[in-house]
Amino acid sequence: MAAGEGRGAGGLECREHLFKVLVIGELGVGKTSIIKRYVHQLFSQHYRATIGVDFALKVINWDSKTLVRLQLWDIAGQERFGNMTRVYYKEAVGALVVFDVTRGSTFEAVSKWKHDLDSKVLLPNGSPIPAVLLANKCDQKKDGSQNSSQMDQFCREGGFIGWFETSAKDNINIDEAARFLVENILANYKSFPNEENDVSKLKLDPDLLKADSKSQCC
Repeated sequence: MAAGEGRGAGGLECREHLFKVLVIGELGVGKTSIIKRYVHQLFSQHYRATIGVDFALKVINWDSKTLVRLQLWDIAGQERFGNMTRVYYKEAVGALVVFDVTRGSTFEAVSKWKHDLDSKVLLPNGSPIPAVLLANKCDQKKDGSQNSSQMDQFCREGGFIGWFETSAKDNINIDEAARFLVENILANYKSFPNEENDVSKLKLDPDLLKADSKSQCC
């Protein structure tokens, strides 16, 4: 995570933030599709499975004085069983945890992903990073889906800050879910220690990109 300051139009102070956000969940739940829709406004039925980790950058003019750069890490569904997630999760300040409403097994795996996340990355103050649960593919037939009150209770008990029904295909609630997460990240930001606010920390290593992002999932 990082921030910088500059001068905007009219001499106003402008704050810039760089936030690392993880997108995690089981294989095939639509993580890559969600990122492509959010960042590029694109959707395809034919993305290849992500191998390892892929990256995307979303720049948000949050308000007249704040620029937010979201560095989205698209982590492969099978990676929870590997040893690399601790490296991938490092310095993340927020997460989107995704399941597929048409496959109940992917919802059952959500708690395992959240536990893995909480065991490997924390905010500088020792709290879990904010995580939003995405019930993806809501445009399709649901497989024994939970109702809203059950989902609210699940999020409270599981430590999620909230949940959204999403569809990358129909562009439902993708922007809203991301904005909700960023609002929570910004609220936490003011309590981060100053030594963490180093804009160089999150600059991507080109060698890491080449090694881990060979699948460009287009």
